[in-house]
Amino acid sequence: MTVFKRLLVLALVLSGCSKAESPKDSITYENDVERIINTLAADDMRGRQAFSEDAWVAARFIASEYEAIGLEVFAGNGDYLQAFPIYETRTESLDVRLDGAQVAPEHMAGSISSDQLSWDGDSDITRVFVGPDDDLATVWRQYRRSGNTLVGVHSSHADMFERYQGFMSRPSRATELSSGANLVMVLTDSHDLSGVRVEATAEVSTSEITNVVGVIPGNRADEIVVFSGHYDHIGFREGEEDPIFNGANDNASGTTATIQLARYFKSLGTPERTLMFVGFTAEESGGYGSRHFSKQLDPSQIVAMFNIEMIGKPAVEGPNTAWITGFDRSDFGTILQEAVEGTVFAFYPDPYPSQNLFYRSDNATLARLGVPAHTISTTPIDVDEDYHQASDEVSTLDLDHLSNTIDAIAAGAALIVNGERTPTRIDPALVN
Repeated sequence: MTVFKRLLVLALVLSGCSKAESPKDSITYENDVERIINTLAADDMRGRQAFSEDAWVAARFIASEYEAIGLEVFAGNGDYLQAFPIYETRTESLDVRLDGAQVAPEHMAGSISSDQLSWDGDSDITRVFVGPDDDLATVWRQYRRSGNTLVGVHSSHADMFERYQGFMSRPSRATELSSGANLVMVLTDSHDLSGVRVEATAEVSTSEITNVVGVIPGNRADEIVVFSGHYDHIGFREGEEDPIFNGANDNASGTTATIQLARYFKSLGTPERTLMFVGFTAEESGGYGSRHFSKQLDPSQIVAMFNIEMIGKPAVEGPNTAWITGFDRSDFGTILQEAVEGTVFAFYPDPYPSQNLFYRSDNATLARLGVPAHTISTTPIDVDEDYHQASDEVSTLDLDHLSNTIDAIAAGAALIVNGERTPTRIDPALVN
């Protein structure tokens, strides 16, 4: 009996099913893992970069897997593809005056989310000054995507300001055009930003990208458990010896797990809670897929989110272990530990807290809305030589470990899926 089939028996027992037997014998899970990850990380996918046709090819492949499994489509969708527009704005002109004095171009930067912008001293905007002892990076993370904000930056931060200026000169993307999400930064030693006048225009273009969403309706329609992984990677780079960044571990591995978990749970019949399986787009490009998804349903109805990322290599604690980001933010992790007690598997807290991994994947969007949304991973990211490299290919992965980790997540999710346990909500105030 394979590891996966042993865990099917375990999960059936945990879910209270009286008939503890494995699902259809025709399902060969290990072969499916190899087939799916080799398809997603193949050279002809060209790295699955969001905003490219290659990403659409990957999305349609995932959708075909969902259809073969027999998942239902998400309410309001015509099919498994949850397509949505992305608006790209490129600042064409920017004029900033402080107390009537024009700011030099090299001392200002703007990220504009609408076709035009006009502020003056009476405008309802947030004004922030970053002094010599303040952390510009923290302010940047806090205000880069929220509200209308003018940031004055002391000249002691000139080098970092120049880096952000270069970043803000690139096109800005958003899931909707808005006059309420603009950021202007000015290099100045003056704390007084009240006498400001800003005029800006931007060129706007539109493109379409897509998540892939499948559903197994449960007995409790308003209690949802999400299993997810982003399917995009960083594409290819012309002129390199190996131009294709296949993204086998990051994150064809997590996408493979999401598909396989859908296959597994579908084989068990109707679950107690409704299950959603999501392939997110554009995680590598700003998290637009998870941001759009979070607006399509009531986050209070999402009981838990299992976001799966980079599980193709064994963790430092051993081959049957996986770690969970944001372990202390809810009791999600302890519930998984309880569910696998007595098995060969173990879950433990993220061993790389300095990497801020809780904020670096698609779980963060829903966590900011109070959802117990956590990422499960195994890769020792601090020493992984293939991360965001062209060498991230299937040949570098341990597919037995990948299959075992899928088994572990299936077993770990049992108490939540069957409605026996409900993770505590995350305090949004603690997710910045």
